[in-house]
Amino acid sequence: MYKLKMGIIGAGGIAQKRHIPAFQKFQDKVVLYAIQDIDEMKAREVAREFHIEKVFTNYEEMFAEVDAVTIATPNKFHAEISIAALQAGVHVLCEKPMAITTEECLAITEAANISGKVLSTAYHYRFMKEAQAAKKMIQAGEIGEPYVARVQAIRRRKVPGWGVFTSKELQGGGSVIDYGCHLLDLALWLMDDPEPIEIVGSTYNYVSKGVDQVNLWGNFDASVFEVDDHATAYIKFANGASLLFETSWAANIREEATVLSLSGTQGGLDVFPLVLNQAKHGMLLNSEAVWMPGEDTPDLQQAENFINSCLGLAEPLVKPSEAMKVSKIIEAIYQSSASGKVMSIN
Repeated sequence: MYKLKMGIIGAGGIAQKRHIPAFQKFQDKVVLYAIQDIDEMKAREVAREFHIEKVFTNYEEMFAEVDAVTIATPNKFHAEISIAALQAGVHVLCEKPMAITTEECLAITEAANISGKVLSTAYHYRFMKEAQAAKKMIQAGEIGEPYVARVQAIRRRKVPGWGVFTSKELQGGGSVIDYGCHLLDLALWLMDDPEPIEIVGSTYNYVSKGVDQVNLWGNFDASVFEVDDHATAYIKFANGASLLFETSWAANIREEATVLSLSGTQGGLDVFPLVLNQAKHGMLLNSEAVWMPGEDTPDLQQAENFINSCLGLAEPLVKPSEAMKVSKIIEAIYQSSASGKVMSIN
């Protein structure tokens, strides 16, 4: 079987901890051939550690020698690199978000359509065991039609104190675009990709710009903290469904929360942990999944899906139109918060 020649763009923590180890598990199908970073020394260190053959500082030069790339750079560069790769005939798996703006997402999607190459976004929560099981249960009609989703992705005093996470210019936002986006994408997928029509959102950064700089994930400069550390939103869909959204890096709460709860016409579903909530035989029943087969390895499943998609053996689980919809909603949340108005989406 032909082995896919992979390139890694960005030699930071995401590449080292998630992308590279995952793709190296599939050496029967893929060769991690090259890595690119503007910091050549860093790229060479990572190449030595993971036995990657070639190092580049210019990603366009790398495109001539690979079949596919993963992109793990600051969000600002997702669009330009994705478009350049696709125009060079290279398959793309880009870290979330697809891009900062809807306009950028449209340009990336157009480049993918013209090239005919695979384009996917790394919303790896879809590959979690609970998410996969929840999708099957919903498709089997266990809860009927989902009409309300409740999402909470909330940490206590865990602002990422490394990298460029607090830069508005480089990242486009904070907790919404970095953390809450995962559960937002998962909720949309489980709800069968409804079309958003109205969004009202509010963003805050009182905690991170406050005087008490207790943070469990490293130090950051509060004087130049440019993004949100907490946000809420209400999203209304064309089919009448709605989604209640809250995310935070740094909330002053007793317990952290990873919540995705769906209310359906025939039942309800909590995803983390997986519990099916129904009324049957005159009783209220909560059926909890006490065991699921296999290991929970979403990074591996994501890598395998991308590899197989590039080889023509599968379809990408995360499609460009779906990733673009997440970015469109995130953009509208920020616009609503800035303007104080409800945002209408065509």
